[in-house]
Amino acid sequence: MASRADQTRFSGGGFAGAPGGWRDRWALWRARKAHVASGLLSQPEPRTIGLYSRGKQMIAGNFVSGAMVVESPDTSIWDVPFADPMARMEVHGFAWLDDLAAYGDTRAQERAQVWTEDWIQRFGRGRGPGWQPDMIGRRLIRWINHAPMLLQGLTPDREAALIANLSAQLHFLAQRWQDAAAGLPRIEALTGILIPSLVLEGMASHIEPALRGLGHEVETEIDMGGGISSRNPEELLDIFTLLTWAAQALAEAGRMASPEHLAAIERIAPVLRALRHADGGLARFHGGGRGAEGRLDAALANAGVKPMPSAGMAMGFARLNGGRTTIILDAAPPSQNGVMAHASTCAFELTSGRRPVVVSCGSGAAFGTEWRQAGRATASHSTLAIEGFSSSRLGSSGEGAFVERADVTTLRVVPGENGAGVHLGHNGWSTTHGVSHIRDLMLTNDGRHLTGIDRLAAIGTTEKRRFERLMAGSRARGIRFALRFHIHPDVETRLDMGGTAVSLALKSGEIWVFRHDGTAKLTLEPTIYLEKTRLRPRESLQIVLSATALDFDTQLGWTLAKAQDTPLAIRDLEREDPASQI
Repeated sequence: MASRADQTRFSGGGFAGAPGGWRDRWALWRARKAHVASGLLSQPEPRTIGLYSRGKQMIAGNFVSGAMVVESPDTSIWDVPFADPMARMEVHGFAWLDDLAAYGDTRAQERAQVWTEDWIQRFGRGRGPGWQPDMIGRRLIRWINHAPMLLQGLTPDREAALIANLSAQLHFLAQRWQDAAAGLPRIEALTGILIPSLVLEGMASHIEPALRGLGHEVETEIDMGGGISSRNPEELLDIFTLLTWAAQALAEAGRMASPEHLAAIERIAPVLRALRHADGGLARFHGGGRGAEGRLDAALANAGVKPMPSAGMAMGFARLNGGRTTIILDAAPPSQNGVMAHASTCAFELTSGRRPVVVSCGSGAAFGTEWRQAGRATASHSTLAIEGFSSSRLGSSGEGAFVERADVTTLRVVPGENGAGVHLGHNGWSTTHGVSHIRDLMLTNDGRHLTGIDRLAAIGTTEKRRFERLMAGSRARGIRFALRFHIHPDVETRLDMGGTAVSLALKSGEIWVFRHDGTAKLTLEPTIYLEKTRLRPRESLQIVLSATALDFDTQLGWTLAKAQDTPLAIRDLEREDPASQI
């Protein structure tokens, strides 16, 4: 993740002519003149996790990046004709080394070595799109992680060339890491300095400055509650993973991470646990996905932070759980500066066992600008939306950060004898329609029954007057709105009981039934599920309750209850490899 300035500076054929270009050229010249590591002090243990199936596809000449696949057999990865500029940039981070290592045969090793040496020949002198500080950090971490695969069997000259280029990149990054945007990009750049400096002989001088920089960055960017300003759970996982890798590398080298570094790990771990569904995946909000299979559990295990009792809130999200059911509710405004933030205040996701049931559409960033913008809208989340208006709204350009944000006006996590609930309200439509959205959710202790009440209410004198003016102007036609429940595409969804209920059949054998109080019109409508591991959006269905607000307070009641348990628990362990479905 690079800032706009970083993308401008390092794009194209080199540094010349770009903002700050002379500083980059000077830093690169110094880096190439600096001393070269004499070898590796230890053989690192790979920490990055790749996909066997994706490595197999690369060996066959099928290159996948985000939502794209290109068939290009017998071609260097640098000559693959990716149409998406971001796809062409991503390969310079060398994450594909993880997949080749997962595949693990001699052909994978040969391609890893040849493509890496090809990169050095083409781009290793500072050309190409892969010279943002965070991208360099990502690349160096992979080169160190997979050094045994990259170096094994090389002639002394080829090995020396690779070590020399790795050294030059490290020297350059040590001078220019502050050009990375604050947060994840800068943490990735600093980790990309720290890990190679601990492993390469003769590079120890970079360790202490990187430690100080990392300590300062986490103290600044990780709040006291363990969250980040973007409120993107997957971005928080990326940061946590980098911090745990750095701490492990320091421990293996007989060094200690800084107190700020260790404290950040301690603060983040309980937040990620709170944002983890029963299936092991993260809640998908504000541009984040569920995370690679097993990555969250691996990061938490590596951190060694003991689970602590949760207060029910984490990074602005409320968590309810009972039995095998998990609910995660967005209970805060979207990020003020986040260009990936979603208008999802009051939206929730529900997972039963290892099966997602109620979801959001997700981030469409991998599918282009239009899908990314669509995914940010309130109607793409499982919550209430007024027709034609998101609860937080963009400016006239239709891009960037929200210029109007929903503020949370009421929030209570409510414990009870038979379960727990959340009372939440926001004023996202106060200025446009004179109403606020108030949502009450209650989940029983056994996780079998969720009760919901959603209200559009004019609260206070100002809102009531605004609502009255709107009603007078619309000749009492009212405010049309819809309550949406986006259903995961793996769930078989159908109208039942003469169209008054919806049955949801999970692949595990569970059956859930949705009912409502009859105030609104119930329909099943098409929706889309966006996953960056897929080539295209997946079709699914959404439950929609449509109604019109004519009074100061309009209320919809509904329930979602488990009608049948999983008949054979082992079936709940069957999972698809995401890459096998590409």
